[in-house]
Amino acid sequence: MAASLFGSPNFTSVSHFNQTRFLLYSNKNSPPAIHRSLKSTPPRFAVIVCYSSSSSGGRRSRPEYIPNRIPDPHYVRIFDTTLRDGEQSPGATMTSKEKLDIARQLSKLGVDIIEAGFPAASKDDLDAVKIIAQEVGNAVDENGYVPVICGLARCNKRDIDAAWEAVKYAKRPRIHTFIATSEIHMKYKLRKTKGEVIETARSMVRYARSLGCVDVEFSPEDAGRSDREFLYQILGEVIKAGATTLNIPDTVGYTLPIEFGQLIADIKANTPGIENVIISTHCQNDLGLSTANTLAGAYAGARQVEVTVNGIGERAGNASLEEVVMALKCRGEQVLGGLYTGINTQHIVMSSKMVEEYSGLHVQPHKAIVGANAFAHESGIHQDGMLKHKNTYEIISPEDIGLYRANESGIVLGKLSGRHALRSRLLELGYDIDGKQLDDLFWRFKAVAEKKKTTTDDDLIALVSDVVFQPQVVWKLGDVQVTCGTLGLPMATVRLIDAEGEEHIACANGTGPVDSAYKAVDSIVQVPVTLLEYSLNAVTEGIDAIATTRVLIRGENNHTSTNASGETIHRTFSGTGAGMDIVVSSVRAYINALNKILGFNIQHEVMAKAGNSRVSS
Repeated sequence: MAASLFGSPNFTSVSHFNQTRFLLYSNKNSPPAIHRSLKSTPPRFAVIVCYSSSSSGGRRSRPEYIPNRIPDPHYVRIFDTTLRDGEQSPGATMTSKEKLDIARQLSKLGVDIIEAGFPAASKDDLDAVKIIAQEVGNAVDENGYVPVICGLARCNKRDIDAAWEAVKYAKRPRIHTFIATSEIHMKYKLRKTKGEVIETARSMVRYARSLGCVDVEFSPEDAGRSDREFLYQILGEVIKAGATTLNIPDTVGYTLPIEFGQLIADIKANTPGIENVIISTHCQNDLGLSTANTLAGAYAGARQVEVTVNGIGERAGNASLEEVVMALKCRGEQVLGGLYTGINTQHIVMSSKMVEEYSGLHVQPHKAIVGANAFAHESGIHQDGMLKHKNTYEIISPEDIGLYRANESGIVLGKLSGRHALRSRLLELGYDIDGKQLDDLFWRFKAVAEKKKTTTDDDLIALVSDVVFQPQVVWKLGDVQVTCGTLGLPMATVRLIDAEGEEHIACANGTGPVDSAYKAVDSIVQVPVTLLEYSLNAVTEGIDAIATTRVLIRGENNHTSTNASGETIHRTFSGTGAGMDIVVSSVRAYINALNKILGFNIQHEVMAKAGNSRVSS
């Protein structure tokens, strides 16, 4: 009997694999068209039919974008919510510039929809989404591709107005509105009856369409724990009201793959008008099943999947973009009935690193696809197999995601290396860096290379983090000097340089060298903050290792916003730093976090002044 997905005995797939097409048939419950084509074959036996295919093996073309229909039934839209759900992770606050950088990278990656934020959360969030809509949402490439720019809104007019105000400047704008449909949410959170929830959903989808938005997505929050018949009813009503995509969220990560796949199948089979919309998935990772649930949903008929880079998001996070995309690329033809995406996977590594640095959320070493150990082989048996044939222990080529193995080029970097050699190695590591950023990085690299016999790839990655992925410079570290130990009171002297190039020097005492240095910085910058987290790690082995530091701070002036659940949250800001001296590394991280807060304040003031000038005019 043919192997099947998630243990189901009903698996059937048509697949292209290199130059051979396999048709696998498992039992009499297979889809009728395939059953008829093999009606002479006894059920529950695998049949393999092979014939020549002219497939080029390259990426398949992206079908024309139509809001409520996909011309190719095998195409799966990638809806990225890194900038909305991902940013709700504690400490993941990003500036408008960082969000714009990530949105541009997501466009390079080829995602179909970018959920750029929750515009009603604050004026800052609205303006950030608007900038992305204006710039990334109008950058059409030579193939006609431009991402849809989406804004989230609760089912009320204020939220929907804010979302439309932010996304309407994009070539392809979308409003994504939602309301809870599970019994526990309706009773304790909304305090509404089923009839009231249906009327709210129906009227707000209709309102979004009335604004001129032809692409409206609706989500029944906590669909995984909602009553099926009620789901069919409310989804049917929002279809009649004009919804073009129905997103089915497993909001608390409660369902198992077999359950979630069945949920999508049941909605597809029982919702009136479902043939006129796209079904989407949004799976949280509370039980570690978000990727599996997303694939089960796609297999059952969903043609949009909502994901985040590195799987970041509230609580345990979301379905990981790189895991879902690579699973579809690796097994889509063989097991999932020919499903594919429009993602350029060679931009995955750069996207992962950019999100990691800007969000301050480190990727664990064993993370699938993009973790540091994802392509590392330490076992002797595995190493032996890899030396004989890479496919013995690798199902994905690291080059497919934009990752190249250390020293494959033969380039060994040292103190005599030039810019060209450095840039070549950075390209192999997935970083496309040039211009002033390369110049700044080159001089930091030379300073390290003078002190270290060998500069490793991990050293380079740490330096990139410290030089390239940093916020707007308001304060820059000049020098730091500390005295500490058992013979006297720890003291630090810090020299900072402001945006105008003026130097500021301060001295301070503290409980240790880092505390003393931070107090000296505080006396110059004079922004009251609370240090929430501090972590220090060695990048490589040896006493000459580069140290990386991450700090998480919260401003005393209570930067707040509203999340999608309506709760007021206090923004926190992260900063990273790297250096061979742990005190210098620590001070760099602290200053970078302070620069984030200051940049956020400057942006807020500029937007406020612009708003006042519009009102006065």
